[in-house]
Amino acid sequence: MTAARFLDIHALHPSTAANLNSDESGEPKTLELGGAIRTMISSQAWKRPIRLAVEEELDEHAARTRMVPPTITDALRAEGWTEDLASFAAAQIAASAKTGGLKTNPQEDHRTQAMFFLPADTARHLTQLCRTHRTTLEEGLAKQTVTKKPAPALLPTDEITAQLTRRTASISLFGRMLTEIHDGHIQAAVQMAPAFTVHRSEPQPDFFTAVDDWPRPGEAGSAHLNTAYRSTGHFYRFATVNTTTLLVNLNGDTTTARTLIYLFTQAFIMTMPRGGQTSAAAHTVPDLVHYVVRDRRPVSYGAAFEQPVRSHGQGYVLPARQALTTYATTIDRLIGTRHRITHGHATTAGTPIGELGTHHTGFDDLAATCARTALPDTPGQAAA
Repeated sequence: MTAARFLDIHALHPSTAANLNSDESGEPKTLELGGAIRTMISSQAWKRPIRLAVEEELDEHAARTRMVPPTITDALRAEGWTEDLASFAAAQIAASAKTGGLKTNPQEDHRTQAMFFLPADTARHLTQLCRTHRTTLEEGLAKQTVTKKPAPALLPTDEITAQLTRRTASISLFGRMLTEIHDGHIQAAVQMAPAFTVHRSEPQPDFFTAVDDWPRPGEAGSAHLNTAYRSTGHFYRFATVNTTTLLVNLNGDTTTARTLIYLFTQAFIMTMPRGGQTSAAAHTVPDLVHYVVRDRRPVSYGAAFEQPVRSHGQGYVLPARQALTTYATTIDRLIGTRHRITHGHATTAGTPIGELGTHHTGFDDLAATCARTALPDTPGQAAA
């Protein structure tokens, strides 16, 4: 078993006033760190647009869904199948997927209890399977109608399982939790931390009025009054890619692995969460991106900001850069650099930051370097 190799990506990312990830009350999410309230953005809120960006670049889409049976029902109904037969066929997809069938909710068109992560064309292939076995399904429905007993599994399990366990490149990258079907689970190569501001940052009220363009005579025209909450901040973001696991998931395909590393790095840098963007347009880019390729284990620099940085009236960009640089240097001193393969950075700063390795003039060159250097020398099994 070879030691795993990791690509660690750190970013310092400023955001203008926005509510990029709201809590249950509609306010920006927060956490307390180092005795200070910070704005937080959940990893899921950033990971999904990153995944969609990667899939868009590859033109190879996947879907997280519980709606495989309902989607098949809709497709068959649209082709003229009766309501009963279309629903029965979709239920058979779930019932025949494995011994004992998948757990579904019959009151909700047999949507599955488990969330599947599938190639986007899976429902189309399974719909075709139903067409191929239509006679069997018609006979099974007729027998069930007479006996009033649930029909046994009628469709070929191996063909359904093959569809439900297929993977796209992004599934190999982001992994899939699917324990209901043998060989359905895929270890994620990507781990992503929640983003948080490196300084104190609490939600701020934004009172607003929606004006009625057709007010009645004598009315002021205010159709809606409310208060939205937004926050601003300089975020620390961190993700790591286990490139050894990625190669295992891709059966040693180094070309696809390099493409995925490049696209993931680009998407990590350039995508933004979509929450509240219509009224915020917080389409900012990072001030600093720093990567480290290392063996054995990843290292987050989140602890660099346990003590919130202070602006001293000059903003947070410079003190945030300094805090990350100082911590990176400290980590190198503490754990050594024997397992550090390479490191580098790109920044809006006018001069390179020597402690952060190779200076790249732009994010594209940085991403290309990550793709070129992050893979293990030889494909191996991911370390435990």
